[in-house]
Amino acid sequence: MLPDFRLRQREYLLEISRAMSARLDLSSLLSLILKSATEIMAGQTGLITLRMPDGTYAPRASIGFPVQAVPLLEPLWQDLEDDAVSEKDISLRLAIASRAAGIPMRQVVALPMVIGEEKIGYIFIFRARGVAFSPNDTQVLRAFADQAAVAVHNARLYQQVSAERERLNAIIQNSGDGVMMINAYRIIQMWNKALTNMTGIPATEAIGQPCYEVLSLHSHEDRKIFHPQEDELYVEGIHHRADGLKTTLSINYAPQRNEDNEIIQYIANVRDVTRLREAEEMKRTLLSVISHELKTPVSIIKGYAGTLAREDADWDKKTLADGLSVIEEEADRLDRLITNLLEASRMQAGGFKIKESYLDLASMVQSVVRKLQATTDKHTITVDLPDDFPPIRGDHDRLREVLTNLIGNAIKYSPEGGTIAVHGTQGENNTVRLSIRDEGIGIPPADHERIFDRFYRVDNRLARQTPGTGLGLYLVKTVIEAHGGRAWVESIAGQGSTFWIELPAEA
Repeated sequence: MLPDFRLRQREYLLEISRAMSARLDLSSLLSLILKSATEIMAGQTGLITLRMPDGTYAPRASIGFPVQAVPLLEPLWQDLEDDAVSEKDISLRLAIASRAAGIPMRQVVALPMVIGEEKIGYIFIFRARGVAFSPNDTQVLRAFADQAAVAVHNARLYQQVSAERERLNAIIQNSGDGVMMINAYRIIQMWNKALTNMTGIPATEAIGQPCYEVLSLHSHEDRKIFHPQEDELYVEGIHHRADGLKTTLSINYAPQRNEDNEIIQYIANVRDVTRLREAEEMKRTLLSVISHELKTPVSIIKGYAGTLAREDADWDKKTLADGLSVIEEEADRLDRLITNLLEASRMQAGGFKIKESYLDLASMVQSVVRKLQATTDKHTITVDLPDDFPPIRGDHDRLREVLTNLIGNAIKYSPEGGTIAVHGTQGENNTVRLSIRDEGIGIPPADHERIFDRFYRVDNRLARQTPGTGLGLYLVKTVIEAHGGRAWVESIAGQGSTFWIELPAEA
């Protein structure tokens, strides 16, 4: 009889051990442990209570009791951890609980579930009939109590690990920097939201793929960069997005190693340094452009002045007049450049003010067109304004400069000539609109917003060959917005551009 009992006990414990390895659900594990212990100890009912954070106990699993009866058994576990509780006390508690629940319970054996020195709960087995529990029954129940304690301990550890994992995942997913985890074979295991926003690549397309294929980086010479390398854990390169944008990304790889010093994974921190690199490039370009733009008129002025001042030459009036005219033109050009630089600096510092007065925008457009048409014989500038074009309030000099910049750019960036059309309409909400359309080189969509930034110039051959500081459109947008209006562009590379300005009209 005894070997058979031991065999059954071992089978129960093996089943519980397998369940603990396969399940993570604490409630089902405790129910299985309680059911097994009740059956092998010939009990009719059973109960497991767990210690709460405030030190009290609460029922977590039961067998043989109606659900509504379980809370009525509280006298059994109240202050049970007190070592002074006697068997007589237990019997009295059992009688009180039995009467309260309306369930016959004659005998009980209760054992604490202990991990280390900590009591984490109690397991109870009840009999309504039959012989009293023996010391052997207590010994059997101890094995099940230990199993239950391990199950609770493992479940709590798993909950802590899960909570920590979720917290870490939330931190990573909501990080302002891109975060990517890759294994030792460079396969992406994790890809956060910031990285999706940077690259335009969703996590579903990135995870499971080689990082150097998904996050393809190229040098400025368009050479593909393979990353990471054992001896090169920082890379920086240009990433071409699917929407046509180019971003400069820097990636720092932190290798994670095992006990044998073998790399098991990399944690990569990815940052979009496009603006930083563009700012550096802008500084270099600014110094180059400004020095060139300042040096050219100064050199011309110096050259003509030196030539006209030669004592060994007897210049006629026409030669003198032509030379002085060139000096005056270059001085005006130098003055415009310096003025634009000062205006841009003033606007950036917030010291920009406009002087408002009533303006006839139609007359201003006609005046600027006449002046600029005289500078080119390859372009035809047409004007289409309604007869009832309303007046506006604004700064005459600054708005005239805006029109000069826009129409001048249309001439400059359509080197093959063609028609430049200036068109005016009345917009919605009591506004007026002007558009300047050319047949020039056009502007890629990715540059539509950025061409209004200070010192920014579209990266193409004509722009590099055409003199300019990249301040004209910045001044245009700033002046228009100071008047309560807006400026924007519609363009396709190679198909010309249309610049729009919208200003409030006077009622």
